[in-house]
Amino acid sequence: MTDSAPIPTVEKRTVAFIGLGTMGGGMAARLIAAGHDVRGYDVDSARLATFGGTKCTSIAEACDGASIIMTILPRDAHVMSVCLDPGGVAESAAPGTLMIEMSTVLPATSLALHEKITASGLRMLDAPVGRTPTDAQRGTLLVMAGGAADDFADAMPVFAPIADKSVHLGPKGSGIRMKVANNYMSMVSMVLTAETLAMARKAGIDTDAAVEVLQNTTAGRGQINVNYPNKVLSGDVTPDFPLSMGDKDISLGLTLGRDLGVPLFLGAPAREMFGLAGPMGMSDLDCTAMLLIIEKLSGVHSGPAPAPEVKDNAK
Repeated sequence: MTDSAPIPTVEKRTVAFIGLGTMGGGMAARLIAAGHDVRGYDVDSARLATFGGTKCTSIAEACDGASIIMTILPRDAHVMSVCLDPGGVAESAAPGTLMIEMSTVLPATSLALHEKITASGLRMLDAPVGRTPTDAQRGTLLVMAGGAADDFADAMPVFAPIADKSVHLGPKGSGIRMKVANNYMSMVSMVLTAETLAMARKAGIDTDAAVEVLQNTTAGRGQINVNYPNKVLSGDVTPDFPLSMGDKDISLGLTLGRDLGVPLFLGAPAREMFGLAGPMGMSDLDCTAMLLIIEKLSGVHSGPAPAPEVKDNAK
């Protein structure tokens, strides 16, 4: 079990922290431990009762005198209400205040909010966090931030106590887009892991033994940690393991699942993707060249990521 990160010595700030729930409660406690003057608000009186900083009865009271406002809330509607409704952040914060919006919402919502917040004279970062509530309590979160570089630098005194890694990903919207992409990978992997363990168990393999094997293979440890950085992402698609063999292996897995009566919902479409390698002339490339197939189908060119078109269609 990972120990809590040391409390860093940082420049002290007055922070309004809005949303003291599963993640926010631990994050706010870390800020208090670092010596920040934290003014907390939550609609749930029970959460507010256990808060160790200055308890506020309204958003306006929390924002009074704050140089940084941090929000982490459950849904898009809550974020927009807290920030834009009468008595909300936009109306209550002093001009020039930095608002750090850390909720997981639609990127379009975040972009629309950014426009309205900056129009009101405030600054804003979209800076959702990754990892778990335990990491929030221990100060070992990952911050994914989008917005101006100067604002990211200004936020470091409040990022340092809550995260052991904070990444500035680019302009507004970059942080929330990265969070959504990360969570997509996480949830698909959740299903993939369940399918794999169910197949192993139905094949008569002890689950603990299966976990021990998977924790010691590239598949189990994560392609993003080993194969992708070493091969296609470094410009090398010479075959350590070619796509043609990947096609064979996923077909074997699907056959075993069918024979065992285990539904492999992710396997069938993945097999179709491997099947494209032949017609696209990529069968002999490394399996990580699957990225090139996806990019070609998406109209994405390899290399630095292009700036996405900004579409502000949130209401």
